Amino acid sequence: VDHGERFSIVLLDIDNFRGINDRFGQEHGDRVLGELGFCLRKLAREGDVATRLGGDEFALVTDVCDAQALEEYCRELLRGLTRMMASGPLRLQFGASLGGAVFPDHGNSFNGILRAAHLALYQAKRRRNSVCLYQKDIEADYLRRVHIEQRLRLALEAGDIFMVYQPQLNSDRHVVGIEALARWRHPARGLIPPADFLPALEAAGLMERLGEVILFHALSTLRDLDRDGFDIPQVGVNFTETELRNPKLGQRLRWEIDRFNLAPDRLTIEILEHVVAGTPDDIVARNIADLAALGCAIDLDDFGTGHASITSLRRFAIDRLKIDRSFIVRCDTDPEQRRMVTMILSMAEKLGLDTLAEGVETLGENALLSQMGCGHVQGFGIAVPMPAENLAAWITDHNARIAPPPEITPLRGPARRKSP
Repeated sequence: VDHGERFSIVLLDIDNFRGINDRFGQEHGDRVLGELGFCLRKLAREGDVATRLGGDEFALVTDVCDAQALEEYCRELLRGLTRMMASGPLRLQFGASLGGAVFPDHGNSFNGILRAAHLALYQAKRRRNSVCLYQKDIEADYLRRVHIEQRLRLALEAGDIFMVYQPQLNSDRHVVGIEALARWRHPARGLIPPADFLPALEAAGLMERLGEVILFHALSTLRDLDRDGFDIPQVGVNFTETELRNPKLGQRLRWEIDRFNLAPDRLTIEILEHVVAGTPDDIVARNIADLAALGCAIDLDDFGTGHASITSLRRFAIDRLKIDRSFIVRCDTDPEQRRMVTMILSMAEKLGLDTLAEGVETLGENALLSQMGCGHVQGFGIAVPMPAENLAAWITDHNARIAPPPEITPLRGPARRKSP
């Protein structure tokens, strides 16, 4: 590289290219890459060099070397590619991430500038369908995330990511299920909630591995409860969109369920509402249909937050709506909240769907939901999520508290001697 020369490298990566391959097949994916390469070269400025680096990643070398001008150039490229891919022969709703770096400002060698562009692309991919230029704080953030990802890989294999279970009750207060929830026991920071580590797992591509760990422990716990004489009909496991895009998901679940000698209807598949709300009729729909046909129950989680249509509820073979906590909180004291819950329960009844209220925290909320006809409840007001080894004691205590008092035979007094 001539150190007197100034130039920039822009890297481009297709958002969710794996989903395109899963939905349409590798041959179609290759056509998408070919079309993208054609469009990129057509949109590039005279003198720019555009090439495919491998996979779904492309590179563009340009003499635009002012950071502000480069960012605007990248945004123009993204807008142009989106427009051309949508109107081209494939009619593709296209999204991509672009990362850029300037030589020698962001690196004093070709490998250095390429690394800086990759770091910028990494940041852009976290936002999806966006543009990012290299900055020093990106590197610090990247190294921090790499450290967390390495910790998470070790935690998954060492058992530091473990399961807790939250009971679910029906309107008669009987335990009808448990939901498996992941927690991370960090050696220095203690117990870490999912919201703090799931994004890092997803960025590291470890969600499917986490799903395998959760499913194994969930089915193990259900089998152990059976062995100890506890009648818990189902265990619920959350499945991410990444897992639901795996073409071999149905095959894997069949094998796992058989492995633990359980009936398929003992497993409830929990799917976030935004997944079915934004998913076309592709491998996700086929997988959910396959699992429903297998006999698994399908729960739509966080209902009310993802704008799923009635068509989606029917197409995805949903059995039960899990009403999001945002609608449940203060429903016993807030008339507006009560109206929203009433509307959801009425719609579910008309569609023949069961219901479960999430995040129930007070006796008032619980009592009102029972009066309104909500089928099931779950939340801290009923039971906090607990380790598997605490379930038996909690279930025993709970069942004892709801059991009807034993019938008592009236005592007879001493027989009276008949008068002569």
